[in-house]
Amino acid sequence: MMADKFDAIVIGSGVSGGWAAKELTEKGLKVLMLDRGVMVEHGENYDYDGKPAYEIPARDMMPKALVESDYFIAKHGYVSPSNQKFYNNDRLNPYAYDEGEKFYWIRPGAVGGKSLIWGRWSFRWSPEDFEANKRENVGIDWPIRYEDLAPWYDYVEKYIGVSGSRENLPQLPDSAFQPPMQMNIAEKWVKERLEASSPGRKLINTRLSNMTEDKPDQGRSKCQFRNQCGRGCSFGAYFSTQAVTLPAARATGRLTLRSDAVVSNLEYDPKTKKVTGVRVIDTKTKQAEVIPARLVFLCASAMASTQILMNSRIPGTGKSHFDNSGTLGRYVMDHIFRVGISGEIPGMTDYIEYGRRPGGVYIPRFRNVGGEEGIGFRRGYGYQGSARRDPAKPQGFGASMKQGMRGYGPWKFGMGAFGECLPYEDNKVSLHADKVDRFGIPLMRFDVKFRENEIRMMDDARSEGEAMLRKAGLLNVTSERSEHVPGDAIHEMGGARMAMDPRQSVLNKWSQAHDAANLYVTDGAQMASISCVNPSLTFMALTARAADHAVKQFKAGAI
Repeated sequence: MMADKFDAIVIGSGVSGGWAAKELTEKGLKVLMLDRGVMVEHGENYDYDGKPAYEIPARDMMPKALVESDYFIAKHGYVSPSNQKFYNNDRLNPYAYDEGEKFYWIRPGAVGGKSLIWGRWSFRWSPEDFEANKRENVGIDWPIRYEDLAPWYDYVEKYIGVSGSRENLPQLPDSAFQPPMQMNIAEKWVKERLEASSPGRKLINTRLSNMTEDKPDQGRSKCQFRNQCGRGCSFGAYFSTQAVTLPAARATGRLTLRSDAVVSNLEYDPKTKKVTGVRVIDTKTKQAEVIPARLVFLCASAMASTQILMNSRIPGTGKSHFDNSGTLGRYVMDHIFRVGISGEIPGMTDYIEYGRRPGGVYIPRFRNVGGEEGIGFRRGYGYQGSARRDPAKPQGFGASMKQGMRGYGPWKFGMGAFGECLPYEDNKVSLHADKVDRFGIPLMRFDVKFRENEIRMMDDARSEGEAMLRKAGLLNVTSERSEHVPGDAIHEMGGARMAMDPRQSVLNKWSQAHDAANLYVTDGAQMASISCVNPSLTFMALTARAADHAVKQFKAGAI
């Protein structure tokens, strides 16, 4: 029987789902992994890996007519012809974009999820990040602290490979690093002058899940400095489900992977308070079935997991089985950004940089650190940036123009700010009352916006960024600010937060549902706050921790 075939079902195959499958299978469970996207095999299905621009349609630039049409993700999803197959087709799979507040929901459309297309910036959260909610009486207190997650950060980092430099910063704890990708000569120039002219500020090596050392035991090679990560990397040089966790899970012989499988909802028994099955729709045949489940890891991404939970409703009502707290769908967050600062670096015109690093440099948070007060907003921000020289612009005609284009313009340094959004109760998502998708699933509505605290933070990031670069000696310093739209950073979190009190949260400290002991939600939906750093490394650590707890509970007969 199907009930005896699988011990656990993992929904989603991104950074969280991949880790769930790896950990559960390696601990002895038979696992079914479901993903709504198309199948992408490591290496085999990276259609444009290593290809030059002239071998890619439209030289890897989305046609203007398509971008200007209703193709939403071409405008907001960082999509190009070389990676378009990895993204959701928003014409086939829309959401209720014309309803509620503006929100950019950028979704993947392939097995591997966002692990195929993410930026790979990998940071630990700090003790401060887990304590700020309680100290400031904002949102709800985290039920865990940094010390609870530290050994799981170690575990994950050593396995996936994270390059970076040890800095001993309390607001940005060090990881188990491989050697960093070295700064170029211009970035070193900026670092020396910025740190001298702006005490308390640091410019450090990027922390990336791009490896600088081989992992032959995993069949992975170090980064080749091509900066084509978004097309898929046959070398396995960066963390993706395809390159890292999926091979490990498959090697156990206990994984079954099913692509093109949309999960609409979870079946639930209120008497036993357990999930009994997962309702799945085949995207090709439109046929639906319920697969019995003893243990479920919901890792479909923050908003998609929240949608599945909300659509798992008590018969005859609009209420979810998993919302006895009334908090499901609330406290949705994303990083605020779209503030950029840049300037020219004088001199060093005898140098250019060879290779194409996939990262750059980082200025860690320096606001509201160490008891600082009186700056007009809570929490803080960091900057991601790099220095580069672009080829000279064409001038004139003929041979002289060609010769001139062999040269380069001045060194330029640019950086963008990423800031923390506070958890607000009325930043929420819901199911549309009338609109459904092609599978009959209610579309998502978004009522999420940034508030005064976040706007003040970005005002500060802009002014402080300009001041730092000018003090460091950069020329022609300018800044720009675009519209701040939640979802734009693709770091959406919240919707099913964790906390100690089941009356105020969906999940407990193990990422386990208060209302179903055999359900774990280990993607961004569980987050009670979002720090100001990229979240994927924390999702992985939380997933590995939750899987360890779940298997112990499973084998003890508690779930």
